[in-house]
Amino acid sequence: MKAIIVTDQAAGLAGMKLVERPEPQAAINDVVVQIYASGFVPTEMEWPSTWTDRAGRDRTPSIPGHELAGVVTALGYGTTGLSVGQRVLGLADWYRDGTLAEYTAVEARNLAPLPGDVEFTAGASLPISGLTAWQGLFQHGRLQAGQSVLAHGAAGAVGTMVTQLAREAGAYVIGTGRAADRQKVLDYGAQEFVDLDNDALEDVGGVDLVFDVIGGDIGKRSAGLIRAGGTLVSVVGPVQARPADGLAIDFVVEADRAQLSEIVQRVRDGRLRPNIGNVSTLDKAVAALNSTERRAGKTVIRVRP
Repeated sequence: MKAIIVTDQAAGLAGMKLVERPEPQAAINDVVVQIYASGFVPTEMEWPSTWTDRAGRDRTPSIPGHELAGVVTALGYGTTGLSVGQRVLGLADWYRDGTLAEYTAVEARNLAPLPGDVEFTAGASLPISGLTAWQGLFQHGRLQAGQSVLAHGAAGAVGTMVTQLAREAGAYVIGTGRAADRQKVLDYGAQEFVDLDNDALEDVGGVDLVFDVIGGDIGKRSAGLIRAGGTLVSVVGPVQARPADGLAIDFVVEADRAQLSEIVQRVRDGRLRPNIGNVSTLDKAVAALNSTERRAGKTVIRVRP
């Protein structure tokens, strides 16, 4: 099969190569998926799991990518809940070869059915962004109707999901970003926009939940905006400043079939709109992923036409 591999951590994205690799085999509780589309997060090049296994041993050459939409072609021993020929989407394990390939082996529990009326490109854009937003808002942030949410990076793949899901849950959403992001952030449902380059973040006042995808100084300053009993949720590592009278939580997204199904259902009925930026083919993916252009949404690689 064709697959993109990485071997040199120092080279990062520039070290990607399109090569021929053996097709994967399904282990116990696995399925093999023929990939039609793969989502990609560029920061993956900075994750230890891209380069080493759980014991810290080098596992290169490794195939990056963890979001997929495709069709099940084989079942491992003991696999239940899915069938050969079924359309699926899901999140591959961080420490296994990923989804920038024509096939991948993945635990069945990490996949959810992809309805026939949701395109593979849309399906591949959802797992990391959608699950990150869902888990941050509802599992870790315990968001309730009537609360307020400050969504950083609100024009990005995660931020647009945070905004839409929070609005649907009955929250008031303030989105942040660069000046050029204003209209996009408002189009995805934010009721206010804060230009982080020109507006004073502190003018936002108190909020019940901050969803931080930026970190650094913005993350530290955001802690001071949390109302009593509120929560600062971060996906960029340990929180550097904590609210005076609230919670600070950092987390890593996890695969969840039930949550993925909820997210896909919202796409089907129009309550949730994917934020897809650059779309490329597998043959052209190395060049596309090394582009210096600012990415306006989720990068998706079409593996099959």
